[in-house]
Amino acid sequence: MELGGDKCQSFEPTKSFTDLIVWQKAHNFVLATYKVTRDFPAEERFALCSQFQRAAISIPANIAEGYKKLEKADKLRFLNISQGSLEECRYYIILSRDLSYINIKTYNELNGNLEEISKLLNSYIRGVVNKQTVE
Repeated sequence: MELGGDKCQSFEPTKSFTDLIVWQKAHNFVLATYKVTRDFPAEERFALCSQFQRAAISIPANIAEGYKKLEKADKLRFLNISQGSLEECRYYIILSRDLSYINIKTYNELNGNLEEISKLLNSYIRGVVNKQTVE
C-alpha cells in the first residue's frame, strides 16, 4: 500500500490542492482504506467501515477545503480538522487489528502511511504559521 508520489516537496508555487504532496498521500490513503475495508465483515458495513472511510476522506477533503482560504486562521482550522481525522484513523487501524480484520502487515503499512501523512501535514501547517506557504 505504498502511497506513491515524490518524497520532496517542490518550492514551485502550487496551482491546486492536488499539487500538494500531503494531499496526494492522503488521497492514496483513502483509496487504501476503501480497499482494506472492502474485506471487513458485512456487519461492519454501516459501523466501523463507514466511520473509518469517513475519517479517511476527511483528511484530504479538509486539506482541499483549507487550501484556498485567504485567512490564516481559516486555513489552519481546516488543517487542524485533518489532523484530528488522521488521529481518528489511527485508532480505527488499531481497532481493526485488534478485531483481527487486518493482519499485522496491513496494520504496519496503514500506520506507516498515516505517520508519513502526519509529518507532511505538520510541516505544511508550520509553513502556514510561518507564512512560508506559497499558493
